[in-house]
Amino acid sequence: MRELAGSPGTWSGLSLRVGQLVFAAASVCATASALGFAAYTAFCYLIASMGLQALWSLGLACLDCYALKFKKDLHSAVLLSLFVVGDWVTAILSFAASCSAAGVVVLFDRDIYACRNPQLPCGRFELAIACAFLSWAFSATSALVMFWLLASL
Repeated sequence: MRELAGSPGTWSGLSLRVGQLVFAAASVCATASALGFAAYTAFCYLIASMGLQALWSLGLACLDCYALKFKKDLHSAVLLSLFVVGDWVTAILSFAASCSAAGVVVLFDRDIYACRNPQLPCGRFELAIACAFLSWAFSATSALVMFWLLASL
């Protein structure tokens, strides 16, 4: 089997997981630090989705570290199937959460001009959404790599 960039148990795979984790955690922190986020379902969904993304990425980053330290191969069909399902589920959830939160911010900013109100922290919401989309980009890349690896078995 050919070694792909982003494969589990490699340095590139670990960097994908760390990128997912960092941006998901940044999105959660930015959203949670914004006053009044709990009043909007899209931002609650963003926190839940990015929290799940962060936990999934942390677990797989630890697994990658273990594989790198002890020179283990993580390319078995069972493990790759688990990685594919987990990556696709978290990628779809994070994309949906990012899009829904972005839609709410666009509504606030361009349609009802609520971002002119200094009590609504639109800047933090925008930062959280940008981090969520970056986390999704890493997650989608990882999901495609895992799917390609599983298909090549």
